[in-house]
Amino acid sequence: MPARSRLLATGEPETSAAMNSIIVRYCFAALITLALSAAPAAALEQNCRFIQAKPDREACYKRQEEELVAKRKPAAPATESTTLETLRQLRQEDDAVYRSINNICRGC
Repeated sequence: MPARSRLLATGEPETSAAMNSIIVRYCFAALITLALSAAPAAALEQNCRFIQAKPDREACYKRQEEELVAKRKPAAPATESTTLETLRQLRQEDDAVYRSINNICRGC
């Protein structure tokens, strides 16, 4: 019996080869995606490594470190001020709604 035309006893083609092929394709696509997303991070380190002059190379490393610190630093003060402003605005709107409800219903 030729290897390519394997059939099960029910007359259906063997699906394990097809499933393995699909799994391999998805794994390959995932690996390529991972490799492409990791490439920019590796490129940052490699740029400084090939600079011959020591002061320039150290300055490059220092710039990279500052950029990483800036990326990791949270922007908390701006978030807190907008949150407090939003809460204050919501309270004002709630008070306006409560006043309008009190004017409509007087002990119903």
